[in-house]
Amino acid sequence: MSANAGNISVFFILPLITRLMGTISDMYAALRLLYARIGTPHVGTASYFSFNDPNGMCKTCSGIGKILDLDIERAIDPEKSWNEGMLELPAFGVGNYYWKLYTGSGLFDLNKKYRDYTPEERNLLLFGSREPGGPRAHKRVEGIKTQFQRLCLMKGPEEQNDYTLRKFNQFMEEKTCPVCHGRRLNEKSLSCKVAGYSIDELCAMEFTELVKVLQTITDPRAATIVDALTSSLTRMIDIGLPYLSMDRESSTLSGGEAQRLKLVRYMGSSLTGMTYIFDEPSTGMHPRDVYRMTKLLQSLRDKGNTVLVVEHDKDVISIADEVIDVGPLAGKNGGQVLFQGSYEALLLSGTRTGNALKQITPLKAAPRIPKDFLPVRDACVHNLKNVSVDIPLNVLTVITGVAGSGKSSLIRDVFAKQYADRVVLVDQSLVTATGRSTPSTFLGFFDEIRKVMAVENGVGASLFSFNSKGGCPVCGGRGMIVTELVFMDPVTTVCEACEGKRYSEEALSYQYQGKNIVEILEMSAGEAYEFFKDNRKLRKALGAMIEVGLPYLSLGQPLSTLSGGERQRVKLAKYLDKKGNIYVLDEPTTGLHASDVQKVMELLDSLVDRGNTVIVIEHNLDVMKQADWLIDVGPDGGTAGGEIVFSGTPKEMAEHACTITAEYLRKSM
Repeated sequence: MSANAGNISVFFILPLITRLMGTISDMYAALRLLYARIGTPHVGTASYFSFNDPNGMCKTCSGIGKILDLDIERAIDPEKSWNEGMLELPAFGVGNYYWKLYTGSGLFDLNKKYRDYTPEERNLLLFGSREPGGPRAHKRVEGIKTQFQRLCLMKGPEEQNDYTLRKFNQFMEEKTCPVCHGRRLNEKSLSCKVAGYSIDELCAMEFTELVKVLQTITDPRAATIVDALTSSLTRMIDIGLPYLSMDRESSTLSGGEAQRLKLVRYMGSSLTGMTYIFDEPSTGMHPRDVYRMTKLLQSLRDKGNTVLVVEHDKDVISIADEVIDVGPLAGKNGGQVLFQGSYEALLLSGTRTGNALKQITPLKAAPRIPKDFLPVRDACVHNLKNVSVDIPLNVLTVITGVAGSGKSSLIRDVFAKQYADRVVLVDQSLVTATGRSTPSTFLGFFDEIRKVMAVENGVGASLFSFNSKGGCPVCGGRGMIVTELVFMDPVTTVCEACEGKRYSEEALSYQYQGKNIVEILEMSAGEAYEFFKDNRKLRKALGAMIEVGLPYLSLGQPLSTLSGGERQRVKLAKYLDKKGNIYVLDEPTTGLHASDVQKVMELLDSLVDRGNTVIVIEHNLDVMKQADWLIDVGPDGGTAGGEIVFSGTPKEMAEHACTITAEYLRKSM
């Protein structure tokens, strides 16, 4: 907007509030109490430092720190005049209602391009007045920005019709609040200082730096609060999260970071006699941080609690007082307790887990030699410090480094975007937004199954789709009934008509080789591979599922129920037959048994052998040992990271590198 367009601005509050690290961990509540007790100048109780309370929040953004601004000038083509249709707005096209209204006012030169408008003419178009805040120049010309702001204020963008809403979305821009500048609090609250810092400044500090500041506070009134905060922050640092800050948004945390945050919360509890269950707490952890985390788990046990951990990591399993091994395989071939006892006894048990834990993976004997490199120059996203590195092609490269060192920033946020036309990003995010998707629909072979059923029975293929004619008429193919309650959460029950099978009685009456459509979808990929042995197309798709380590997954299992590692492997199955791609995988060993890691490595090697480039972001030492090339980011996390500390073969790292990763690589050998 031009300077002369005036200071008239209407901002719209963002509809969703993102939780912050400080609020999730309860540390921000303690920090608020600290400021209320010893902050100067004194401004009030703890509520004055809450961005969710009217006493403390910035009134412009309601304590969110961001606003939606209406940038209506996006709808104006500066190279066009009124007669050329310069406004892309409803009813403003040449000859339409508002076009006639504005052009008939006599205020505008209809052949003058917008880029040539004077400040007065721009103000007339945007606000209907000749000068900022002045009276309306024509009773029928409201000004396009004033008009659209009024529409937003009257109903809000969410209450407009679809067409108008699409137009609004084009002009709405998320911006940092212009009043509090993203700090969420009002000026009075931000004026209060402790140790020379306002509360938002302490929230923005990395935990390691924040501890140093808290240690300078000597006021006896704050001793208890400072001790409690320092203890919580120390646990955060010890568990491998020293690079985080209280103002970090929860939506930006990885799964491993989020779980470690929960673990730290429990560590601060004084409760005893509790049973805590952790599902793979080592996810996303560097070996150094796994060691720290095991100490915290033991501490929780020593307080008089029972700690149950579902894990694959050797270092976590090795500290257990009791180990229960379930197997022997996955899916229908599992479900048996094979062993219960000490870790030492497990190693001698002869089970798949025991044997895998005894093995020491050697360094790759003959790593591939890169044929060429793709350069990354002066990368400075997040904590990267003008990083320049060459990424090798046609080999298996593993990106290593402690959590928060900048691995994902370098590969996902810089490299993958720089070479977007060549990169296939295979991450652990949700595969699809719909709850009806299954491996068979995502990988595209469900159509072939329906076709086989249709040909066999002489009926239409749509009869075997629960989204179409074959769906249960009672639940609409959902398999469940959702009952909405006025003052309570909706109640979900299994559909009594189809018993959760999703299909109508007619669809279930047809069979192929003795099985109906539901029985086929209940089969695992391994079973279906043999069942459809005469169908080349289905065997190819099912073979891909088996190759990526998912032979146990049923064809009709909802994708929403898969783990992050399983989602990643399902995505990978979709690209197995491609050549010349650059595959980027983010921790593909997540959730894998030690013996399955080797299968993943064989798969990744096969991708390279087919002419692809594979780049893996990993903490698993066995994966590092079998790489052709290692790139280590560090030396530590957060502001202490963001540099390339090693690039070369695993052997070169083990022999010469002086990094945290190199230290643990040598220990594992």
